[in-house]
Amino acid sequence: MASLNVGNLGEYLREQRRNAQLSLRQLADAAGVSNPYLSQIERGLRKPSAEVLQQVAKALRISAETLYVQAGILDERDRDEVETRAAILADPTINERQKQVLLQIYESFRKENGFETKDDSAETDIAETDIAETDIAETDIAETDSAETDSAETDTADDGPRTADGSSTTTTKPSP
Repeated sequence: MASLNVGNLGEYLREQRRNAQLSLRQLADAAGVSNPYLSQIERGLRKPSAEVLQQVAKALRISAETLYVQAGILDERDRDEVETRAAILADPTINERQKQVLLQIYESFRKENGFETKDDSAETDIAETDIAETDIAETDIAETDSAETDSAETDTADDGPRTADGSSTTTTKPSP
């Protein structure tokens, strides 16, 4: 992890605040920090915590990871990883299980390409096992669904009425 680069962070924050057309007081209020504290951060006199940076980023409507990179808390490469994870987790079109599978696949590819982080080694092994189990489970589900569909088609082939237990209610008429 890099050391905090407070001077560049302060200049960057001031620039972002001005671009957002906010006064120092307005940004401090929106971020939930004191006006003097924010002023000291902008002047490079204070080292804000990650939590404060997150609050300021939210108030400025910018990525917290961007501020973390400016502060030297995250490397640029780490920011890309965090943003990728955040995008997957924020996607409303996929369910939680699908999000977890995507994250596991993402970790597996990162490991394969040599971008393993310190926590990845144990997680990736588990992820690969989980992915294999998911593939097996999805295959079983697909085969079961297919078998049930075939069985349902066979059961309804005579098109006669059925009782609640599925047996036929048709009676045979005696031939004249």
